[in-house]
Amino acid sequence: MLEFKTMATIKPNTEILEIIKDYTYKIKKGTIKHLLHTNLQIIEPTEYLITYPTTLTILEYKINEISNKPFFVKEHNQKYSLSELIQILKKLKF
Repeated sequence: MLEFKTMATIKPNTEILEIIKDYTYKIKKGTIKHLLHTNLQIIEPTEYLITYPTTLTILEYKINEISNKPFFVKEHNQKYSLSELIQILKKLKF
């Protein structure tokens, strides 16, 4: 049986929360888990599920390496930087 220990809970990005505060959305906090008795870590992304004014699923990955595009939008099947994602979210304003 695999045993995991939660190393950290990843909090949602405050800049994104400020932009989507008037939208209908749900957030699932991300986690970093360690597989016990190994050196493996599993990173679960923070998920922002926007349901109004449009449906958009944004995954935010926290990784140790330098990455300029930590956000993935499922509906676009594309990675974005924070500034690119902010521009997309601002265009959704109703």
